[in-house]
Amino acid sequence: VQLQASGGGLVQAGGSLRLSCAFSGRTFNRYAMGWFRQAPGKEREFVASIGWSGSITYYADSVKGRFTISTDNARNTVTLQMNSLKPEDTAVYYCAADRHQLTTTPDYEYWGQGTQVTVSS
Repeated sequence: VQLQASGGGLVQAGGSLRLSCAFSGRTFNRYAMGWFRQAPGKEREFVASIGWSGSITYYADSVKGRFTISTDNARNTVTLQMNSLKPEDTAVYYCAADRHQLTTTPDYEYWGQGTQVTVSS
């Protein structure tokens, strides 16, 4: 499995960004997908995840109501729509995939390379 994240950038507080993660190498709709982030000096933390069918989603409390995770099986991508961004959302964002579990912990089998999101105040 290969994961390629994109869409990061610099945005002002209150703005929006849309992250995408392109999945290849296996059958996409058999994998749970997740987004995590890591700020400088901090541990990697859970952001959102979505199950195989796309009907089950989980969000960190800090992003509920602002971020939306979704999948596009035709394009083999998982997207994280981020609205009302805050400076504390600044981090490197990673997408992840797992064949066997949908979880909020960083125990995923496969990881993308990360994309930087910077929110200025």
